[in-house]
Amino acid sequence: MNKRDMEYLNAYGNFHAYVPGENPRIPKKSPLSLYEKQNKNNKIVKSLEEAVRLSGLKDGMTISFHHHFRAGDYIVNMVLDTLAQMGFRNLTVAASSLTTVHAPMIEHIKNGVVTGIETSGLRGELATAISHGLMERPVVFRSHGGRASAIMEHQINIDVAFLGASSCDPFGNANGYSRSNTGKTACGSLGYAKVDANYAGKVIIITDNIVDYPNTPFGISQKLVDYIVKVDAIGNPQKIMSGATRFTKNPHDLLIAEAAAKVIFHSGYFNDGFSLQTGSGGAALAVTRFLRDYMVEHNVRASYALGGITGAMVRLHEEGLIRKLLDVQSFDLDAANSLKNNRFHAQIDANYYASPFNEGAAVNQLDIVVLSALEIDVDFNVNVLTGSDGIIRGAIGGHPDTAGGASLSIIVAPLLRGRMPTIMDRVNTIVTPGHTVDVLVTDQGVAVNPRRPEIAERLKAARLDVTTIDELKARAERVVGVPEPLPFGEKIVGVVTYRDGSVIDVIHEILDENEC
Repeated sequence: MNKRDMEYLNAYGNFHAYVPGENPRIPKKSPLSLYEKQNKNNKIVKSLEEAVRLSGLKDGMTISFHHHFRAGDYIVNMVLDTLAQMGFRNLTVAASSLTTVHAPMIEHIKNGVVTGIETSGLRGELATAISHGLMERPVVFRSHGGRASAIMEHQINIDVAFLGASSCDPFGNANGYSRSNTGKTACGSLGYAKVDANYAGKVIIITDNIVDYPNTPFGISQKLVDYIVKVDAIGNPQKIMSGATRFTKNPHDLLIAEAAAKVIFHSGYFNDGFSLQTGSGGAALAVTRFLRDYMVEHNVRASYALGGITGAMVRLHEEGLIRKLLDVQSFDLDAANSLKNNRFHAQIDANYYASPFNEGAAVNQLDIVVLSALEIDVDFNVNVLTGSDGIIRGAIGGHPDTAGGASLSIIVAPLLRGRMPTIMDRVNTIVTPGHTVDVLVTDQGVAVNPRRPEIAERLKAARLDVTTIDELKARAERVVGVPEPLPFGEKIVGVVTYRDGSVIDVIHEILDENEC
């Protein structure tokens, strides 16, 4: 290549001549074997403290975590303890969800290490403390799809993501299971972590299982990972997931599930190639048990099942009743093993799953979704976040995402929980707006949203027990009466956002008896 040729080329673009060994960004050719490269030229650092220093984390920044390890998670507490010891202050925790195991965060909030939380849910002692006004800044609650879009659109700017992985190779290819069968823990899909890995300023993988390169197929690619920390344990395997999610034996749940399956069958959406999502427990999970019988009897196959995947869905897939599984979160070991072994069981991220601004999001292609509720009101608004006592004890999850995207959204709930009615004039906390909810199935009848008269006509024609939501509410109140108003204070402890980031409700602190 001579000078004249380069002058000619530069008239049409920015070219530069090749010079052997000049570009420092290109790793130099190495005579080392793969084994030697994995042990010398890799992203593994000696400690979590070193990874934090290298990441450039500073006071006031935002850190993120995923919740795929559920109540068995060790990562959040491990990282926050380390950051507290290193003297960090004023951090915002942007976790996909927080649960009972994260109670130690209370002390880090009191000590000023954590001053902000953005999450899908809270449970246990941490949730109770926050409900009673622990934090100065309200917690921001987002749905799974809302969180994904907020990260993508930089409403949440993650400075450092601390992501636990069940396996990782020395260069950062990470996953929620191990093909080498050497892993201590498995969580299956890393669907929520994948968004963080794509958009965080720095990504630190924390694992107890370094495997040989390449760790494929991977949930998180090496190109997104900056540092790897190996620890003794990332979680408690027994609390991360069980062998299989079991069907409920509660007769009320089974009655509701059977009724919901009948609603699906007669809804007009039960056709060959339909798509569905069901919840992971109680009546919502049991619906698949009854739906299977209809599918076999009428030779109907589902095109795909979506969301948090359970062993029940896996069994339908392996029977050939569901063609594909789109897995953003694996709920049990059966699901995790299926993700590893079944070709058409795919790991998807939360953006693909439920981003409200992505027309092709999987929730928008759903025919049917079956969801649970803590409360529902006469306008079909649903609460899955706060209990009848006003305490935060749940998670938004994908509830509003799927209800807003599916052609038919079905809520399953008992009419009564103990001495408390499920249906009321207004729910304590609106999570899913009523205009996106189509049918309520209880153990004492079915109510159809007046916005969907065609559904009501089909169910009545099938002689299902269809009534109004006002009548169901009246039935409940004849048994248990009307609940007393809760002792809410003026302080706002939680901001509930809808899929698009708009504020749909707020959560006020619950006052102690001596404060009322």
